[in-house]
Amino acid sequence: MKELFSPANVITVTGAFLTVIGAVAYGTGAANLSVPTLFYGFPIFLGGLALKTSELPPAKKIPTSKDLTDLQNAGPPELKKLVGDVTRWRYGQKTHLESSLQVLKLWDNDKPPKLLEIEELDTGKGYGVRLRFEIGGVALERWEEKKDRLSRFFAKGLQAELLCKDEGLLDLMLLPIQSKINAQDEHASE
Repeated sequence: MKELFSPANVITVTGAFLTVIGAVAYGTGAANLSVPTLFYGFPIFLGGLALKTSELPPAKKIPTSKDLTDLQNAGPPELKKLVGDVTRWRYGQKTHLESSLQVLKLWDNDKPPKLLEIEELDTGKGYGVRLRFEIGGVALERWEEKKDRLSRFFAKGLQAELLCKDEGLLDLMLLPIQSKINAQDEHASE
């Protein structure tokens, strides 16, 4: 259902509708209606088709059982921005987080990693996210080499964990680092 209401689809349908109205008005001799609708409708229709060819749908967002609003607000604002960024329609990109993956040197031009889904997590220590990638042409070893950099790249105070359950799929979990104060409190209570 979400695919039906993409901005490109709305623009294309609007342009097609105006073009049809303009063509019918031209055929019936209603010059006052045909000129503006044809002159505006056809370019809008073409613009919608152009957007449709470069459209990247949002990554699938896994629903959580809890309301994480309070945790989101307490967590790093960069993670909230990341979730918002990958769950909206994008245009002119091959995949979500394209520029970030290029900077991290986790990019392959022929088979780039593809973000499939994102899930917000309540880790007990705070707010985190899980990003599931189809790793494409980037070897798992290269992801492992960049693990420390991934921890710092998206926001401060996070640690990256990599899980590879299925062949070709990788879960990148960005989790909050347990502060030293909390760790000392846990040892004191034991």
